[in-house]
Amino acid sequence: MNLISCSILNINFLEIKRILAKLYSHKIPLLHFDVMDGNFVDNLSFGAGVLKSIVSYKYKFVYDVHLMVSDPAKLVDDFIQAGASIITFHVESYDFDKIKIFSLIKHIKEKGIKVGLSIKPKTDISCLVDYLPYIDLVLIMSVEPGYGGQKFIESSLLKIKKLKDYIKEKNYPIYISVDGGVTSENSKAIREAGADILVSGSYLLNNIRKGSKM
Repeated sequence: MNLISCSILNINFLEIKRILAKLYSHKIPLLHFDVMDGNFVDNLSFGAGVLKSIVSYKYKFVYDVHLMVSDPAKLVDDFIQAGASIITFHVESYDFDKIKIFSLIKHIKEKGIKVGLSIKPKTDISCLVDYLPYIDLVLIMSVEPGYGGQKFIESSLLKIKKLKDYIKEKNYPIYISVDGGVTSENSKAIREAGADILVSGSYLLNNIRKGSKM
């Protein structure tokens, strides 16, 4: 399965209604919310209020929230109440502390929300092994998180393939999502490596604005 998730990080909110309508008409199934606190990454973005506002438009998107913050536990309930479908947080947020990571996975699951774990480009997939039986999604960052418009890191392809092979071997029902530098030029290779969800921001939105074919 290959799905597209549109990152709204670089949307001008004066154009939000028009962009949402176009995304929906093109049958883009997921909206990706990059939430940053200016601490975990060197950038600051929106809070749960933006998600709540977008959900109020009643489009049937899957609302895919990616928490790039130092203490995601402080924010998950706000995003759940705002309408999140999936909440993904970084294993690096808690310095790989298994007790904290498992605790937050359990909390999100108990709220009836799907949960994902994300890793930065320099983090090895081996750190995910213990969590895979309990999560729904792995988000592999193929750029350094924090800013849109970066170039895809080619070594991410091997990481995706290794993770896909392991998930297949264990027969885990987990999606692999890939975020960063995804374009039409590299999307085939990313899919072939094993990605189920391709997150695209700048590239996808620029085509939407220009009215290009998707």
